[in-house]
Amino acid sequence: MRLQSHIWISAFMKKEMADGCYSTIIRKGATEAGAIFVIHNHLDGTCSVYSQAPQAIFAEEPDLDRRFEKVLDHVAESETAEWLNKQSSFDPDCWIVETERKTGEPDLLII
Repeated sequence: MRLQSHIWISAFMKKEMADGCYSTIIRKGATEAGAIFVIHNHLDGTCSVYSQAPQAIFAEEPDLDRRFEKVLDHVAESETAEWLNKQSSFDPDCWIVETERKTGEPDLLII
């Protein structure tokens, strides 16, 4: 059984902050199982966005950690906002979390 979304997000934010990165919740979603989108603000006017990878791909693996895939890479903040607004209208239960890092990647399991 995977961690509920709100618990996973809390742990993710604590890990990011421990690495010296500012992290905040932009949109709260469904507590138990809302989809999670992570914005990586590169602090240069661009962002990358990570979306949860489809769970069905990993259904047979015993690891229960959430996996993410990069869906936007170094795009303008306005393009990031537009894309996330579309996702939010499609899935009103989703979570959006932003982390600010000049270097490196967010502490995610990326496929």
